[in-house]
Amino acid sequence: MRDLHLPGRSVAYGRHGAAATSQQLSTLIALETLRHGGNAMDAALTASAVQCVIEPHNTGIGGDCFALYWRADQKKLYALNGSGWAPAGLTEKLLRDQGMNAIATDSIHAVTIPGAIDAWSRLLDDHGTKSFSDILALAIELAEKGFILHERAATDWTEEENKLKNDEGARTQLLKGGRAPCAGEKIIFPELAKTLRVLANEGRDAFYKGSIAKSLVEFAQKQGGTHTLADFSDFTTHYVDPIKANYRGVDLYQIPPSGQGLTALVLLNILEGYQTKAMDPLSADRFHLQIEATQLAYSVRDAFVADPTFADIPVDRLLSKSFADELREKINMKKSSHAPSHKSSTYQRDTIYLTVADRFGNMCSFINSLYFSFGTGKVDPATGIALQNRGACFRVEAGHPNNVAPRKRPLHTIIPAMALKDGRPWLSYGVMGGAYQPVGQAHVLQNLIDYEMNIQEAFDYPRGFRRLDVFEGERGIPDSVMRELADRGHPVTRPTMPLGGGQGILVTTEGDYAAGTDPRKDGVALAY
Repeated sequence: MRDLHLPGRSVAYGRHGAAATSQQLSTLIALETLRHGGNAMDAALTASAVQCVIEPHNTGIGGDCFALYWRADQKKLYALNGSGWAPAGLTEKLLRDQGMNAIATDSIHAVTIPGAIDAWSRLLDDHGTKSFSDILALAIELAEKGFILHERAATDWTEEENKLKNDEGARTQLLKGGRAPCAGEKIIFPELAKTLRVLANEGRDAFYKGSIAKSLVEFAQKQGGTHTLADFSDFTTHYVDPIKANYRGVDLYQIPPSGQGLTALVLLNILEGYQTKAMDPLSADRFHLQIEATQLAYSVRDAFVADPTFADIPVDRLLSKSFADELREKINMKKSSHAPSHKSSTYQRDTIYLTVADRFGNMCSFINSLYFSFGTGKVDPATGIALQNRGACFRVEAGHPNNVAPRKRPLHTIIPAMALKDGRPWLSYGVMGGAYQPVGQAHVLQNLIDYEMNIQEAFDYPRGFRRLDVFEGERGIPDSVMRELADRGHPVTRPTMPLGGGQGILVTTEGDYAAGTDPRKDGVALAY
């Protein structure tokens, strides 16, 4: 239990349902959806649609979606990879001929076909009870009539002013008089509202075969993209078999590659071999071990994670305890041994994660993302859709599993998670922040299991991440710990902004729900 003398949040407890998102209104509408007969999938999709309007820097319908869904009536965990593929015309040769050895985050070539809307449609048809127009209704109202911008969102938006000024559609629709909007200001998105109305009336086909697809293709081609209508009309998301690792009796499930969830599982396999419970949760030992294990896990990610349609990924071998033993032998607890690669340690704090649980026992772990803030920063003026830059995760490197190729999905950073005990859901959670996500998930899970924190404390607790050549430790990590890490060979600094943003719902021993949300964001957890 938290110290009531200090600022903090209480756990949200409930028997019938719970929701946790990074935005207060999104959580409220998710809970209202549950209270008015909807299930966890209905509530998750409604909340995501709302956040595509009120947190446009973090998410949008021009991005991708990953989801894990526990169907209580079937006692089955579903996993959906809703990532988009590269256009058929995008090849390594084309990029090389244009003088590129990497895909820049603001390049039109970084725009993969958005997977979110197809994912929403499939999830709703298979697991929901509402119509597409039902889940879009409030998002349309907010885009048309306006919403009030919150503090964290305003801070993040301001950092992207220069990026948004570089694109006509972004300048017109995402800036007010050439500046980012401020906290407390009212915002409307009339073009996006019209697009959402088309989707509500015509469904996902409008996005992939109809007027929206035609507009997006025309816009991309004017920017120099290779996108065609066939790239949209041929596209579909797909269910996958989730992968797992056991950490101290808890089975943690992730979506397999092309997602980086494997990285979190490899990391936890390494950490399980240490008596971390005996380490102070704010000690140099804990963070040093986390850093060293992270670099090893990320080296695995960089070498293997790619679209399995194009690459042979030895998932069973990589998730074996014997492989973790081999990696663990490389760790020296006294000094730094493994510097991160620049490709593996990119940190972004953009993306939304939300989780919902309902009275039937269904649980949804859900992510929707544009990758970087506002994606490429390119907005189609006709539809109001900001296009993601997920293709920047490709390599332009012949022979690499993640080398760019037509109709290929890039390595994907977004990773919803769900943990089961004895074959039943125990925890639905996620921690955002690009490459930080596997570390954030491991950190929160250890807080819960090794340090016996409650769900809110686990998210509140200070975080650190070695990004590129420096360890960034939040201000909650004592100066003495930062000095000791520096003595072990980790250059240290304080980040300008806190690390990541997460939400979680835990099933208590009594079968009730306990929900928490990250104080680093604008959100809230609610339960009833």
